[in-house]
Amino acid sequence: MARAEPETATMSNTEIVDVTRRTRLAAERTWLAWWRTGIAASAAALAVGGLVPQLVEGTHWPYVALGVGYALAALAIFALGGARTRAVERALSEGTYVSLAPTWIFVLSGAGIVLAVGTLAVVLFADR
Repeated sequence: MARAEPETATMSNTEIVDVTRRTRLAAERTWLAWWRTGIAASAAALAVGGLVPQLVEGTHWPYVALGVGYALAALAIFALGGARTRAVERALSEGTYVSLAPTWIFVLSGAGIVLAVGTLAVVLFADR
């Protein structure tokens, strides 16, 4: 008995164009998410480092230090978001995939943890 060859799925040019278009739109939404995150970190920097010290009595430096931390995080997010978008666009044009480097995942996660712990410490222990 002859063995049947499995059918291979082929995509038409229209389907390939549609998949590519949807992938590029998803990459654009991801870039906008990087921007939203950077804007949120910038707002946190302004609020924590600029506004709160004017409203509280006592020591101001912990709030200013946190504000600087959030501003640095915002800068890193904007820069990495732009670099990531360029890398993804290049990979899409070449028909390949590029992952986010584990180093950046570690750095941004670590920065987020440090800022969260710092914020918690200031909330719990700051002079009032």
